[in-house]
This record gives sequence, structure tokens and C-alpha cells, in this order.
Amino acid sequence: MPRLYLAVPGDIEGRTGGTLYDRKVMEALREDGWRVELLAWPGSFPFPNEVDRDEVEDSLAAVPDGSLVMIDGLALGVLSGLARREAQRLKLVALVHHPLALETGLPDGAAAAFAASERDALAFCRAVITTSHTTAAIIEAAFGVPAEMIAVATPGMGLSPQPPRATRSPGPVRLFAMGSISPRKAHHVLIEALGAIADLDWTCAIAGDLERDPDTAGELKAQIEHLGLGDRIALVGGVSEEDAAGLYGWADIFAMASVYEGYGMVFSEALMFGLPIVATTGGAIPEVVPPEAGILVPPGNADAFAEALRLLVSDEELRASMAAGSRDAGLKLTDWTYTAALIAARLDTL
Repeated sequence: MPRLYLAVPGDIEGRTGGTLYDRKVMEALREDGWRVELLAWPGSFPFPNEVDRDEVEDSLAAVPDGSLVMIDGLALGVLSGLARREAQRLKLVALVHHPLALETGLPDGAAAAFAASERDALAFCRAVITTSHTTAAIIEAAFGVPAEMIAVATPGMGLSPQPPRATRSPGPVRLFAMGSISPRKAHHVLIEALGAIADLDWTCAIAGDLERDPDTAGELKAQIEHLGLGDRIALVGGVSEEDAAGLYGWADIFAMASVYEGYGMVFSEALMFGLPIVATTGGAIPEVVPPEAGILVPPGNADAFAEALRLLVSDEELRASMAAGSRDAGLKLTDWTYTAALIAARLDTL
């Protein structure tokens, strides 16, 4: 039975896209016969304190010599010194969802520091797993990792494609957004765009944990109040998988204004529900959302986002056409068993 140590910062049961990916891969590898040992690291990454760094060092020190250890990039990117010390003893593999330096709203100097640290850490890995071809290209070009060391394993889908919908019930066009309440998800751009189409008949639900980043959550609440949209935009907080499925099923359009996505699993989920999509060209989103399934605009451009929303909200025929394109794209998505097989194939070479 092959053995893998998987290091994940934070709660493995969390609802972030990265954590969900890590958990599903762990489960699928175990089903495939791998013995996967979880190293549950503190959730403070990528800003760990000294106590957390000591805990991580002790965790790796307890791993037997020669072991295969795959570390989530949220932690590995700031552990270059530890990677250097353990590289000869352990077979280190990086699991990179997106480079840390591409996070939005970082403190001054943090992006440069993250880029330098992550570049150093990756140099001590024997392989790098990325969740999209976009991230793989960045890791190769900007971080100097040889292409032959990189394997792409896009997220799988645990959902079955949903059947075409019956005729929608009358009332406002229903929009849904789901993503962490953080600057990179740019919910404020979505809200600004919705304010620009307030003359149309719509309602919107935005799902995301309001406690994870209270400052950003407070700013969004204030923005909604300032625009007078409190009765039309609901910040529904974090949701379970079951509740998320209910919201996808409720919606007519999925809309996310993310600045950057390393993949964007919520877009795949929207495809599985046959939802037309309004999103941005940030990161790997164009890999996930084909032109026939939605409208993509440049990140940070609220005017362009509003124009795209106006088209889909006001044009029922266009919505129906893109819903069909979305459903077709959803049928082509693979499952987590396939994702895990891609990762296992790369790990087997080490």
C-alpha cells in the first residue's frame, strides 16, 4: 500500500475551494488504495506565528525518513527554510492552488516576500501539482520550475449534472454568487455592478463566511446599504454543501467578479447546474467557463461587469442559450477519482 503524508493548514472540513480540493483528493486516494496520513497544520497560514512554525517543524520531524509528503501551497510557500532542511530526508511535493503573491489586498511588501519565499520553497520539491494549466504556466515561467516537474490535476466534481430546468417561475431574475468574503473575490465589484442595473428586476444571494474577514464583510454590508440594495442583495453567510446546491438550483444566473482564481470550483458547480455565468478573465476562469456558457470581462471593471449582467438579466433568450452551453460543459467535467489518478500517477514516479 503506497503511503502519503498530506499537510493541510486549517480545518480539512472547511468550505474553501482549496480545502475542499485537499479533502476530496485525500478521500479519493484512500479509495484507490493509498494510505494517506493527514498532517493537520495551524490555520494561520500564510501568516504563521513562531508557535505555529514550531508546531509545523515538529510535525515534519516526526515523519519517517524517505516518506512522500505533499504540502498545500498555502503553507509551503512561506516555509522555504523548512523545505530546505527537509528536502534531503523527505520527498517533498507541492500542491499549488495559486501562487501566494497573487492574493489580493496583501500588506505592503508581502507580495514580493511571498514570491521570493515560494520560489525558494518550490526549488526543494521533487514535483509540483497544480489545479489548472494557468497556474502551471505561472509556476514554470515566474518561479522557474521545469515543466517536467509539474503535473496538472484539475478539480473533480462530486455532483451529477442536473437535468434541464422547467420553465422558470415569474418574478425577479435570481442571481447567485459564492466565494470567500475576501478582497480577491471582489464581491464589491459585483455589488457595484448590481447598483448600476438597479432599474432591472433582479434579486441576488451572496454566500460566504462573514466571520473569516470581518472587515471586508463590514465593507460589503455598508456598500449594500449605501446603494439602497438591502432588500435585493442578501449576504447569506457560509453554507453547507446541501444549502449551496439549493442556491444553485434557485438561481437563474451565477455571477462572480473574482480578481483571480487558481481554478474556481464554484464555476464548475454552476456548470453542473446549467447556469449561465457572468465572471472575469482572472486567472484560470477562462479554462473553466467556455464562451457558450457565459460572459467574461476584465477583473476590476464594474462597468463591464454591469453591462454583462444587464445583457443576461434582460435577455431571456440569451440566458436560455447560455444555460444550454453551461449544461453541455458540465457534462464534460470529470470526477475526483480522475483527479486523484492524475496525482497518483505523478507521485508513483517519485
